[in-house]
Amino acid sequence: MKLHELKPVEGARHSKKRVGRGTGSGHGKTSGRGNKGQNSRSGGGVRPGFEGGQTPLFKRLPKRGFTNVNRKEYAIINVEELNCFKDGSEVSINDFVKQGLINKRYDGIKVLGNGKLSVKLTVKANKFSKSAEKIIADAGGKTEVI
Repeated sequence: MKLHELKPVEGARHSKKRVGRGTGSGHGKTSGRGNKGQNSRSGGGVRPGFEGGQTPLFKRLPKRGFTNVNRKEYAIINVEELNCFKDGSEVSINDFVKQGLINKRYDGIKVLGNGKLSVKLTVKANKFSKSAEKIIADAGGKTEVI
């Protein structure tokens, strides 16, 4: 038996219900929708979350907290991830994206001091933790806030 000879098991597949094709089909006239009412009409039915006029769940639950519209989300990069760059190079946002360290759009980059750095780099980012600044300086590199 080959892949192109495979067939589904008998009874596993059902033919689509063809509605509105005459009374002899068994699904004619009202097409299985019954007589009159909201659900018999095209576009009928209720919106998602509608509970028949009862106060819906999303209104019954308490509100909590707030969303700060001015919040900035920073991409986080640890110093150990900077070892992939060449010694003595200058790295910025575009280099992080090319290397695959950042994969979506953020408001900025923050470098954290997790791990060891074995290459001398000039790192350009929006924020640095104190430990990251110390590790980069100890490796002979520089930090520049952009």
